[in-house]
Amino acid sequence: MVLFSGRRKPRLAPALDDAELGRFVKSLLEVPRAGMIGMADLHMARMADLLKQAGTDWDRRTYRLSVLAEATAASGVPSAWAAREPDNPDALLLSAWALLTQGRWSGGLNDAVSLVKSCYRAAELSPEDPAPWVIVLAVARLERYERGSLLAVWREVQARDPWNREAHLQLLGYLSPEEGGSRVDVLDFVDFVLARAPADAPTAALELTAAALNYQSVVARGGVEALMARDLWKHPQVAKALDQAAATWPQPGFLHHAAAQADLNLLAYALCTAERRSEAAAVFTTLEGAVTDWPWNVDGRDPVDVFSHEQSRTV
Repeated sequence: MVLFSGRRKPRLAPALDDAELGRFVKSLLEVPRAGMIGMADLHMARMADLLKQAGTDWDRRTYRLSVLAEATAASGVPSAWAAREPDNPDALLLSAWALLTQGRWSGGLNDAVSLVKSCYRAAELSPEDPAPWVIVLAVARLERYERGSLLAVWREVQARDPWNREAHLQLLGYLSPEEGGSRVDVLDFVDFVLARAPADAPTAALELTAAALNYQSVVARGGVEALMARDLWKHPQVAKALDQAAATWPQPGFLHHAAAQADLNLLAYALCTAERRSEAAAVFTTLEGAVTDWPWNVDGRDPVDVFSHEQSRTV
């Protein structure tokens, strides 16, 4: 019986296994938007604490900024915080990332120049922090900066946090065929990173991310090619990546970066779409029901429903 299975019910987990961040995000979801403005001081103080706690753990700090920006982008609280404390790099960066999030939702930025200036100011105030440059990199991707300008920003991130997960995902997106790059660009970038990054770095899932995006793109195009899309997981290099990930990632402590559970969601998805469900079972067990939007939300489907369905097929 499900009641006694010990398996946690799948649920969206935007904060993944970051318990303190999760409690705060949950509290935001429980407050109506109008009420959020009324509690702005409390929220600013709590966000300041969360970012201060991350310290110089740039991976954790970048992840917390991204989640907080997503959770508060529609509220106006980040911009109010930055206006109140214009020399606080945390306030400047959260406001910039929230504006970036709004731009992603709407398909473009209203004032990219001001957003980037805020990041430059934050970089002056906290020169060792990669986050300002990660945000500028995301702006460069969204605004389709020419490649030389984007790579200059990339080098700033690399100088501060060479395995920054978010920065690598932004560059991967920029290089993709869907955004003006090419499949060759993507593969060259993945190979470049694989040759240098430790196996347990925050960039561990870059190769599988590229493979999953390619798979989803092929399926979305339809036709005969889509019918054969599962064969993409049998490509020797991709199959090898799946083998290695399935053997190591679910092991306790192997992946230790802030978004490790997001990468485990990707691994579970990849194993299911590759029809390697017996291996996926161990990954689902490790996740304990923590669901991310991507990659399960393909075609606009509810990610929790898709996750639950695929999990049930591994039993």
